[in-house]
Amino acid sequence: MLSKQTFLQGTLILIFAGMITRFLGFINRLVVARLMGEEGVGLYMMALPTFFLVMTLTQLGLPVAISKRVAEAEAQHDHAKVKKILVVSIIITSLSSIIFTAVMIVAAPFIATTLLTDERTVYPLIAISPIIPIVAISSVLRGYFQGKQNMKPQSYAQVIEQIVRISFVALFVHLLLPYGVEFAAAGAMFSVILGEFVSLLYMIYQFKRKKTIRIRYRFFSYLKSSGQTVKELFSIALPSTGSRIISSFSYFLEPIIVAHSLALAGLTTVMATKQYGELTGFVLPLLALPTFITQSLSVALVPNISEAEAMSNNRLIHYRIHQSIRISFASGAISTVVLAIFAIPILSFMYGTSNASTMLVFMAPFYILLYIQSPLQAALQALDLAKPAMWNSLIGALIKFFVLFILASNEDFGIMGVAIAMSVSVVLVTFLHLAALKKTINFYIPVKDIAKMVALILVTWTIASFFYDIYSKYDPNVLLFGATLLLLAGIYLVMLFLLKFITKAELEQIPFLQKWIR
Repeated sequence: MLSKQTFLQGTLILIFAGMITRFLGFINRLVVARLMGEEGVGLYMMALPTFFLVMTLTQLGLPVAISKRVAEAEAQHDHAKVKKILVVSIIITSLSSIIFTAVMIVAAPFIATTLLTDERTVYPLIAISPIIPIVAISSVLRGYFQGKQNMKPQSYAQVIEQIVRISFVALFVHLLLPYGVEFAAAGAMFSVILGEFVSLLYMIYQFKRKKTIRIRYRFFSYLKSSGQTVKELFSIALPSTGSRIISSFSYFLEPIIVAHSLALAGLTTVMATKQYGELTGFVLPLLALPTFITQSLSVALVPNISEAEAMSNNRLIHYRIHQSIRISFASGAISTVVLAIFAIPILSFMYGTSNASTMLVFMAPFYILLYIQSPLQAALQALDLAKPAMWNSLIGALIKFFVLFILASNEDFGIMGVAIAMSVSVVLVTFLHLAALKKTINFYIPVKDIAKMVALILVTWTIASFFYDIYSKYDPNVLLFGATLLLLAGIYLVMLFLLKFITKAELEQIPFLQKWIR
C-alpha cells in the first residue's frame, strides 16, 4: 500500500526535497557559470524557454488533472477508474511527446537563427529535444502519486535527478568547451537529459513496487472503454493548461523580444546575450529560491481544496488558502530582505561577479508577491476557476511584453527595462488572482494579517541593514558572511513565532516535533 500523508506532512516532504534540489541546482548553476561564463549561460538560458513551451504543449495540463481524478477515484475505491486514467494519460503523452520532439528538432535552426537571433543556440536546442518523452511519462507518474497523496516518490526522484545532473555537467561542459561555448551549452543540456532519465527509472521502480493495479493487463480493453475518462481529464486539463501555455509561450517569446529590443537600444548580439544571461542565469534563480516552498504548497493544495469543495466546507477552503499565503510570505520575506541588502556579496561569492546587483536589488521587493502567486493559482484551479487564472496570466504577459519593448529598446534603460517589465507582471498577476478569489468565494487577506506582513518586513529589513553595516567594515569573508546570515535567520525564526506566522497547532502535525511540543 502507498503511504498517504496529511496536507502539511505532504507539503513538508515536498519542501525538504525542494530545499535539497534547489541547493543542488545552485551548485549546478555555479559549475555551469564558472565553466562557461556569462555568454555560455546566456546561450543555455535562451534555449530553455523553447523547451519549456514544448513540454507544456506535450503534457496538455494532464498532471494536475491526473492528480485530481485519481484522488476522486481513490476516495470511491474505484481501481478500474484509476487504471483507465493511467492508460489514457500514457497514450496521450507518449504520442504528443513524439510529435513535439520531431517538431523541435526540425524547427531548431529556424528558432535559433530567426527568433533567438543567435544561430549558436541551435546546438542546445537539439541536444535537449530527447528529454521531452522522458519528462512526459514522468509527469503522468507524478500525477498518479499526487492523487494517491503520497509525495515521497516524486520528492526522491527530484533529488536523484539533480545529483545525476551535477555529476555529469562538469564532465560534458569540460569536454565540449574547447569546441566553443555553444557545444558546452549543449553538453550542459545533455546532463539534464541523463538526470531526468535516471529520475524516470526510479519513478517506474516505485510504481511497480507499490502498485495495486497492473497496467499491461487488458490494456486495450481499458483503452476502448475510456471515452468518459478522456472527457473528465480534459475538462480539467485544457483549462488548467491555458495558464501554463501562456506562461511558457511568454517565456519562449521573452528572449526573442529582449534580443530585438536590446538591438534597437544599440547593443551587440554578444552583449545582449551576456546581459540576458546575467538576468536569467544569476538574478532570477536567486529570486526564485523560496519558490520550492510555494510550489510544494501548491501541489498539496489542489487535492485538499478539491476535497473541501466536494464537502461544501467553505471554512476549510478559506483556511487552507490563508495558511498557504501565510507560509509562503514567511518563506519569501527573509529571502527578499537578504537579496536586496546583501546583493553584492551574494553575487560575488556565488558567481565571481556583482554586475547584476542593481537588477537584483530592484527586483527583490516586487518578487515577494511571486511567492504567494503559486498557491493562489493552485486554489483557483482546485475551485474550477482555471479560466480566470488563464486570463490573468494572459493580461500579465501582454503587459510585460509591452513594458519590456518600450523600455528595453530605450538605451537609457536597456536590460533594466527587462527587469522592470518582469516586476510589473509579477505584481499585476498576483493582484488579479486575489481579485478573482474575492469575486468568486469572497476571499480576502485580513487587515490584521497585512499589518503583520508589513511589520515582519520592516523589522527584518532594519536588523539586516544593521548587520550589513557591521559586515561591510571587514574584508569579504565567506565564513563571516555565513555567520551573519545564520544569526539573521535565527532572529527571523523567533519573529515568525511571535507574529504567529507559524502556529503551535501546525508544529504538532510534524511527527518528530510532537513529543517536544506536547
